[in-house]
Amino acid sequence: MIPLGQHPDPSHVIAHISDPHFLAGGRKLYGAVDTEQNLGKALAQLERSDIRPEALVFTGDLADLGEPEAYERLRATVEPVAERMGAQVVWVMGNHDERLQYSRALFGEGSQAPQDRVYDIRGLRIISLDTTVPGYHHGALSEEQLEWLGDVLATPAEHGTLIAVHHPPIPTPLLWAMQMLELHDQHRFVEVIEGTDVRSILAGHLHYSSHSLVAGIPVSVAAATCYTLDLSAKDRLLSGRDAGQSINIVHAYPDRIVHSLIPIGDSPEISGVDAEHRAQIEAMSPDERIAMFSKKDSPFNLGTEPAS
Repeated sequence: MIPLGQHPDPSHVIAHISDPHFLAGGRKLYGAVDTEQNLGKALAQLERSDIRPEALVFTGDLADLGEPEAYERLRATVEPVAERMGAQVVWVMGNHDERLQYSRALFGEGSQAPQDRVYDIRGLRIISLDTTVPGYHHGALSEEQLEWLGDVLATPAEHGTLIAVHHPPIPTPLLWAMQMLELHDQHRFVEVIEGTDVRSILAGHLHYSSHSLVAGIPVSVAAATCYTLDLSAKDRLLSGRDAGQSINIVHAYPDRIVHSLIPIGDSPEISGVDAEHRAQIEAMSPDERIAMFSKKDSPFNLGTEPAS
């Protein structure tokens, strides 16, 4: 497709997915949420789209109880889709994951050490950073991890760096209770990444989408694919709902990162334009496109030109 605006095509496309919370035996989460079906829907929706991500980044809580079979079921769901799309899978540890089972099932290691890894996606560096604390649900980074991160970031990557974590280093103003389970000592993390080539931070944990800045670096939290939270529920500290699940798409441009949210599931289309008109649009001159699609009294905008 030719660009129709003033920006070039993105250099990289990443799918950011979070909190699938798989269970062994295909059991439903809380006896109600089919986490495998939800993630399957999301991946099928992504695969049948025109979006072709170079990596699928899962920001933690891959398995709800850290069960080995849950990781195997997750791999069986994700890896065939990733292979068909030609995408690298990037796993990130979450507080519901267990390092030993996680590392054994996903990497063949069986280690209790922090699960920190570096990926190169055509010059875009993605760092999977383990913010988990064994036996707890809050997040933290050890001094050794911060030193390791600083050493990695000391050499800039060709297209910059994305850091993928589970616990987002941001406030949670709409979820007071989650403040007990946030990433501790966030200032120490900020001190390491400030002034480096880090272009964005991808996170999960909250089960709702949120955005912020840390040291001028954008933070994007992807909502869960398992269940989300009703942040407007009165008199509830937490209110999980099997609704509103989504995934995020990350587009990297030379001078910026764009994060876009895609809701999971089918819904009725109330208006639209068929893709068969793409060739006609591309054949027009820029002035012709403005006259047809931007001018308020054009045949298209007045409805006298067919839209589908």
